[in-house]
Amino acid sequence: MAQAGGDGPVIQFGPIYRSPWNRCPPIVLAAEQGAVKQHAHYEAAKTGDVPAAKRLAAQLTSPQTIESIQAVLGDRRPALVPVHAVEDLGYNRIPGAFAELLAERLNLDIEIRIIQANVVNHTGASGWQRMVRPAVFEGAVTPGSDYFMVDDFVGQGGTLANLRGYLIHGGGRVLGATTLTGRADSATLALQPDTLAALREKHGEQIENWWQGVFGYRFDCLTESEARYLFRVEDADTIRAQLTEAGSEEHH
Repeated sequence: MAQAGGDGPVIQFGPIYRSPWNRCPPIVLAAEQGAVKQHAHYEAAKTGDVPAAKRLAAQLTSPQTIESIQAVLGDRRPALVPVHAVEDLGYNRIPGAFAELLAERLNLDIEIRIIQANVVNHTGASGWQRMVRPAVFEGAVTPGSDYFMVDDFVGQGGTLANLRGYLIHGGGRVLGATTLTGRADSATLALQPDTLAALREKHGEQIENWWQGVFGYRFDCLTESEARYLFRVEDADTIRAQLTEAGSEEHH
């Protein structure tokens, strides 16, 4: 359990497992955001309608998407790990339906034992709110097994980074990820060396040590989008203030 108060954000969550980035291919995005969010079945699928989620996934997953995923996997046969998430308006069925479609078309199995253990409500949240509401996972990871992550959307990539870290912590190998949609500039999940160097030069060791004390990992475990988000902030005090405000909102 990580917690910070006083001069840090008021946040409390279970253990977050992150791992530094090595070989991590770009996320395969199945469709553009507009096509997904304006789709007739999107809202129903997002709030628990299984048939709607299956229709949404089937209508937006092209042969090119399947080919792109197959190119990442090569001859390996990972288990698909959908992000099972409960949100304020219901159970998000899109990741599961998307994973079922991929399992059928790629002849893969789905890992159903690994689930998101908390409610984060990232839909419509700010970048700071996403950071202080980290997704926490639980369930059995099979050491030595290959996994491929599946979600409905990628924004900053924190949820996928936490799932990846959880799988690696349990001894699994993560081959990559796909989402039904997301920001195009977030498809690069892995933190790039130049971005990490620039972030450390701008905000220094002091804020990185503070960050590790609050979140449990150093800057080299951030996603590319998270690191760019922090880099745009003028100074370390503003980072602390923004996270503290977001964390305080979470507890009111």
